[in-house]
Amino acid sequence: MRGIATGSSDAIIVNAVISMGKSLKYTVIAEGVETQEQLAFLQSLGCDEGQGYIFSQPIAAPRFAKLLETGISATVPN
Repeated sequence: MRGIATGSSDAIIVNAVISMGKSLKYTVIAEGVETQEQLAFLQSLGCDEGQGYIFSQPIAAPRFAKLLETGISATVPN
């Protein structure tokens, strides 16, 4: 994901992969999204979903279960 928002050749590859996934009627999920610029770039290309530090750092299973139950992430230590 590094460099995709700066016009590098990586951006061309990401665009091609998203386009291919969309043409095959797949849900496209980007992994490793770390910055707002990366997220905005992916959204502009029609990427469906993303995963990465911009959304959350990795958390332990009990904390994730609590987050799903309550919507509050800070109630159970990592």
